[in-house]
Amino acid sequence: MSAPCFHAGDRVRVLDLARTGHVRTPRYARGKCGVVERVCGVFGNPEELAYGRWNGAPIPLYRVRFRLADVFPSGAVEAGARDDSDHDTIDVELYESWLAPETTA
Repeated sequence: MSAPCFHAGDRVRVLDLARTGHVRTPRYARGKCGVVERVCGVFGNPEELAYGRWNGAPIPLYRVRFRLADVFPSGAVEAGARDDSDHDTIDVELYESWLAPETTA
């Protein structure tokens, strides 16, 4: 089992990797920075399991919280809608293989 590298409160960056096939990391989160909200546990890598590869080491899964304004540009708010994007957040569950400390470009 792999011990988590990150903990609640750590600032992380989602890697912007060009992977094909079964990928659980949403494109809109790639390259963005957020804060680990919690460690969800350690699980099999879904990118390997999708292809029947069961022998891989389990990896940590995190819930990462992003400011909505950092993920979606302010122009993405519908016309006439209240723009709370400076305060609103979005949570995404991401595997450790997609994360790096925020200071890593």
